[in-house]
Amino acid sequence: MNIHASLVKKKQKGQKSFAVLIDPDGVDVSSLEALIELCVNAKVDYFFAGGSLVLSNHFDEVIQQIKERCNIPVVLFPGSPSQVSKYADALLYLSLISGRNPELLIGQHVVSAPVVKSSGLEIVPTGYIVVDGGAPTTVSYISNAAPVPADKNDIAVCTAMAGEMLGMKLIYMDAGSGAKNPITDTMIHAVSKNVDVPVIVGGGITDAEKAYLNCKAGADVIVIGNAIEKDTSLIEEVSRAIHAYQSL
Repeated sequence: MNIHASLVKKKQKGQKSFAVLIDPDGVDVSSLEALIELCVNAKVDYFFAGGSLVLSNHFDEVIQQIKERCNIPVVLFPGSPSQVSKYADALLYLSLISGRNPELLIGQHVVSAPVVKSSGLEIVPTGYIVVDGGAPTTVSYISNAAPVPADKNDIAVCTAMAGEMLGMKLIYMDAGSGAKNPITDTMIHAVSKNVDVPVIVGGGITDAEKAYLNCKAGADVIVIGNAIEKDTSLIEEVSRAIHAYQSL
């Protein structure tokens, strides 16, 4: 499956997707098995795998276990050049376009390029925009970059437009893991109506209603990770809400 092509096709049809973010540090073999079963039953569209910090040494093992147990595509959401696994289906090649840290704009890409090129993965250039979620997050600390203020829709729009014109094939708006406040529907709407590429939204989404409203605002993919780690019952509820929207 070509991940980018599938996302573009779904966007053209007005269909929305649900991605469950898995941090390898937060799962073991038994918990991952149960999580995969829940996601299959709930008809989750994608697994995203990665994190700002991955301390465990079983990254490949986690990806392989997912691939062995289901047909849900696995997309890498890397927090560092070390988070590359040939067993996945695609890799979001993230450029932190909302920040001014040259390492996360291009520096780490130069370091990782040979490994990424030889991985055989589908590489999807992705403009990564971090938005203030009302609390310090790991991504804002690690990136050493200030997030876009939550009420500055114009900054988010111009950043997304610039990313698209620079060749980014996706825009990923993230309030960060553990965010107190999700990205506002008005910001999502403003960004989505000003770019043609699929828009991914994550961070601070803790219930099905918010996921639905994000879809209504223009998000093409909803990503939830931290909330699901705390309450796996959210998977079915959120998936139902997201897929209900596309049937309207």
